[in-house]
Amino acid sequence: MSRLAVVTGASSGIGAETARQLASAGYEVVCAARRADRIEELAAQIGGRAVACDVSKAEDIARLADEVGDRLDVLVNNAGGALGLAPVAETDVADWRSMYESNVIGTLQATQALLPALIASGAGTIVNVGSIAGRGAYEGGSGYIAAKHAVAALTETLRLELVDQPVRIEEIAPGMVRTEEFSLTRFGGDQTRADAVYAGVAEPLVAQDIAEAIVWMVQRPAHVNIDLMVIKPRAQAAAHRVHRES
Repeated sequence: MSRLAVVTGASSGIGAETARQLASAGYEVVCAARRADRIEELAAQIGGRAVACDVSKAEDIARLADEVGDRLDVLVNNAGGALGLAPVAETDVADWRSMYESNVIGTLQATQALLPALIASGAGTIVNVGSIAGRGAYEGGSGYIAAKHAVAALTETLRLELVDQPVRIEEIAPGMVRTEEFSLTRFGGDQTRADAVYAGVAEPLVAQDIAEAIVWMVQRPAHVNIDLMVIKPRAQAAAHRVHRES
């Protein structure tokens, strides 16, 4: 029986690369994201399946669960993202709501819907894609920081609650990862501001680095749980401390 994986937020960046890497490792991958055209193209490339899915919408999650069926080996909760970099006093409440819905409620709903299939596999794995923003704070990141702290808390609570079940609960917390869309989305399509995030950083992480780490995590023996992997480029000591070459 082939192993089955679901990756949310699979239309670009870390999600798309994780889907590719899991397929290369022998998984059939269900690619879930809002942009149907992108995931259909990706699924065709890797021999997987595409499900148009907004993880914040219960009806979309139900459709994803129907597509998966009764057995699932791996769930990568990757959908999410950051919006804005305003201080708390000026931050847009709508941005907070959107980030909480995608990062937290989406992770919750996908986990609830697919948990029975993960348990039924006898050795399921959930990998929640967090962030170093969920392990500390930095100026301007309040909404994203709050959302990723919530993802970390959800992950740790779920691990306690499912300790008697055959499911591993894992989190990967990346630092600076240069993808085509993360910072561009954060700054509302402002390419100049997006590029400035990585200015002078010789080697930020890329999506492949995170995807390779996720695949390593899920391929450990079933009794090995990688509770948390924090992964940053060498040039980044903390969210707010990055070496930039002049």
